[in-house]
Amino acid sequence: MRKDACSVYLFVVDVFMFVLINIYICCVMNFKLFREYCLSLKGATEKMPFGKANNEHDRNLVVFAIEDKWFCFVNSESFDFCNLKSAPEENLRLQGEFDGIRPGYHMNHRHWMSVYFNCDVPDNRIFELVKTSYFLVLKSLPKRVQLKFL
Repeated sequence: MRKDACSVYLFVVDVFMFVLINIYICCVMNFKLFREYCLSLKGATEKMPFGKANNEHDRNLVVFAIEDKWFCFVNSESFDFCNLKSAPEENLRLQGEFDGIRPGYHMNHRHWMSVYFNCDVPDNRIFELVKTSYFLVLKSLPKRVQLKFL
């Protein structure tokens, strides 16, 4: 009797772990989900401007922009972090709050930040930062252009 109870317990634990792992896999940020969110912002476009670059990393960069002004870029293959436009004071505050937010890689460190995926920055917070970046760039456009997207 005791051996049967132990087998049932182990079976239940295995099933539970299987379910948890599948929930985790489904909920972890991935490029497809991230891309869909960026393109859901009104007027957002994507392009891969470095197709002739010397290295594979740069060739795989996907840039998200509004009216050809970048608000985000990410490597579609490695998908380890994205660069986002940010206000300088917000940039510093977020770097102090999260290990996964650092000065913008290969960008002006005052106005760009690198946000690392699957780190300590929650996915919903990353989406908020993308939206903030989008609106920061939108706000820099002429008023007549802004009106098309509001």
